[in-house]
Amino acid sequence: MSEIILMSDVRVAAVPVRENGEPLVDVRGHLLVDDRKHADSLGAEVHLRRGVLDRLIRAQALLPDGLRLLFVEGYRPPALQRQYFEQYAGELGAAHPDWSADRVHTAASRYVSPPGIAPHSAGAAVDLTLADADGRELDLGTAMNANPEESEGACYTGAANITDRARANRALLGEALTAAGLVNYPTEWWHWSYGDRYWALHTDAPAALYGPTELTAP
Repeated sequence: MSEIILMSDVRVAAVPVRENGEPLVDVRGHLLVDDRKHADSLGAEVHLRRGVLDRLIRAQALLPDGLRLLFVEGYRPPALQRQYFEQYAGELGAAHPDWSADRVHTAASRYVSPPGIAPHSAGAAVDLTLADADGRELDLGTAMNANPEESEGACYTGAANITDRARANRALLGEALTAAGLVNYPTEWWHWSYGDRYWALHTDAPAALYGPTELTAP
């Protein structure tokens, strides 16, 4: 698909979910984990579905020598996802009082997924970047989680207003993750997923493998 399909698109919501029951697993010990923790997530963010973690490990093995994935955030509890979405939608609505509720909802979905279909709440999505052998983060054009307004659209994966170095680094990241079976959300260069509704739509899978879930205590 060449067009940018947002998470708010009815085609995403229309994808059925056939939950396969894979557990959420801790990624620590398997990937380099960044320390940008979300204090309100209570440690949930270092978890992913087992199938997603397996594919990230595969993607890391495909990177050139001296590079590795830098994991920032995975699972996000549904209640927290709703909080983030409503907060950002509120900010957009306040900044654009002439916008309709539908327009605010669509615009918000460029940066935060609507709660009902959010890949993070299914344990299917990961926010990540690249680091060198010493753990130093590479330049990928914007800060992690930069929104479209503050980055002037440079957060879009195919943005033209980034340096050649950043573009090359995004290409390296994308090639490895795509080869491992993940798909990118094109308004966020750092957001990749497997097994969720967005992935299913982009890969023509008959259904998503993972739906929203809760992290249970071990």
